[in-house]
Amino acid sequence: MGHSPAEVTAVVPARNAERMLPRCLESLSQSGVAEIIVVDGCSTDGTVGLALAAGARVLSDEGRGLPWARTLGVRSSSTRWVLLVDSDVVFGLTGVADLLTELVEGGHDALQAGLESVGGPGYWGQALAHHHRTGRSRLWFGLVATLVDRDLMLGVGFDDSFKSGEDIELRWRMRQSGLRTAVSRRVVVEHRFAADDFEFACDQFLMDGTGLGRMIRKHGWRGARLMLLPAAAAVRGSALSLAQGQPRWLRYYLAFFWYNYAGMARGLAS
Repeated sequence: MGHSPAEVTAVVPARNAERMLPRCLESLSQSGVAEIIVVDGCSTDGTVGLALAAGARVLSDEGRGLPWARTLGVRSSSTRWVLLVDSDVVFGLTGVADLLTELVEGGHDALQAGLESVGGPGYWGQALAHHHRTGRSRLWFGLVATLVDRDLMLGVGFDDSFKSGEDIELRWRMRQSGLRTAVSRRVVVEHRFAADDFEFACDQFLMDGTGLGRMIRKHGWRGARLMLLPAAAAVRGSALSLAQGQPRWLRYYLAFFWYNYAGMARGLAS
């Protein structure tokens, strides 16, 4: 028996996402999903109005953060599968159907689409996109565009103490439970960035580092190896940049290194 996107509810957490949201919601509507639920994070821009105009059901996370927003959206859905989608993602016309087919035929419990990151015209946006396209993290299961069984997701749940890094924390627990997670090589979605300036990039680094710090704090010695991740990524990225004759990215990796560890210190202390 085949499966259809009509058995899928898309859950889109969004906060001040009026620039990113329209293309995301349009792509989901065209894919044939049963419903789109936008969970608003107390936006002060036109996010809610745009979501309603696109036909989405809008809920509020009441300022409780991204993990809670995702949980609220999943809990409010009524289909067998849920698609967790960030507002900066754009699916192709058959992307949801193809991802569902791959999940079922491959026997996966959760499957993330592959990401093709695109940056704006500025240096930092281009650097972020370059890093996402060439770094090893592109092969790590996360929650950017992920299809999962609704009841399974509610059973596994999120750790609400993680305001960032909740995808790493969830990945660890799912693997420990013997669940099969993967990143699709067949379905690739467009992944954009909300801004392309230095401030946006640093905020990303700080959030990622804070999430790693909280992971280390929660998991103790088992999480200690995560301390090496930013350094390893910075060294690998710098080496690749030099090998490819692109030394312009070295400034990016220096900032990546510095602000990830600043965030990690914050995560360890909080």
